[in-house]
Amino acid sequence: MNSFPTVSILVTHYNRSRSLEALLKSFEEIECNFAQIVVSDDGSQYEHLNYLKTLQSRYSFHLVTTPSNKGLGNNINKGQDVIDTPYTLYVQEDFVPTSFFPKKLHTAISFMDEDPELDIVRFYSYLEYPYMTPFKKGFSYMNFNVYGIKYSKLFYYSDHPHLRRTSFFDKFGRYQEGLKVEQTEYKMCVSFIQNNGKGLFYNDYQRLFIQKNSTEEPSTVRRNAWRRGNNYFVSKVRNVYRQIKYNYDISVSPIIGKRQLK
Repeated sequence: MNSFPTVSILVTHYNRSRSLEALLKSFEEIECNFAQIVVSDDGSQYEHLNYLKTLQSRYSFHLVTTPSNKGLGNNINKGQDVIDTPYTLYVQEDFVPTSFFPKKLHTAISFMDEDPELDIVRFYSYLEYPYMTPFKKGFSYMNFNVYGIKYSKLFYYSDHPHLRRTSFFDKFGRYQEGLKVEQTEYKMCVSFIQNNGKGLFYNDYQRLFIQKNSTEEPSTVRRNAWRRGNNYFVSKVRNVYRQIKYNYDISVSPIIGKRQLK
C-alpha cells in the first residue's frame, strides 16, 4: 500500500463521469491511499451527476457541486477550499496514473518537505519545459528566463497533474473566475511567475500519467484554432505576438495574487 497521509487529491470534473471512474479505479489498482479525495463538479448534466453519487459510495470522496456551470476557475477554487492537508495533488478527470507514479510522488513529497520554498512539482506535460537545471532522481528545477526566446517559458505553472502546497492561494491568489479555460490557466501562469514561484519538473514527463479522451467522453474544452494552427506564416506571427504579450503581462501588467496586496 502506498499511503500519503499529508496529501489530498483534488479532481475537477465536468460531464465525464466514466473518465473519473477510470481515474479513481487506477489509483486503487496502484494502491494509492490519500488522506482525502475531493471531486469538484462544475454543474454536470443529471446523468453524470447521478453517476458521481454512485461512484461516491464506492470511493468515499468528498463531492463539491454547483447548480450551474461556472468555469474552471470556480471549480478549482471551491474544491481547493475544502482541503486541509499540507499538500494537494491536482488531477483533471481525463488522466490516469501509471504504476511508476507512487514512487515519484513519495519522492516529490520528500523534496517539498525538505525545501519550504518549493511551491509545485509537475508530473505531466505535452512538452518539456524549455529552461531547466538538473536536480536529482529524475527531476529538474524550472528556471524562468525573461530573455528566453521560447514562449513556452510562460508555462512554469500548468493545470496538468501536479503536487502543490495547499497554501498555494496564499502566495499566488485564487484562480480568476468567469474566464475561458485558457485564460484561467494563463492568469495563474502569470501570477506564478510574478510572485516568484519555484517548481520542479519530472524529466520523463509522459511516463507518470496518461491522458485519455474517449469517443464516448471527449474533451469538453473548446480551444481557439488560431492559437494552435500549423500554418507557417500564422505560427510565426503567433510566436512573435506571444513573446510580446507574455513579457508585457509578466513585467508591466498589475501584479496578480499575493504581491497585489502589498
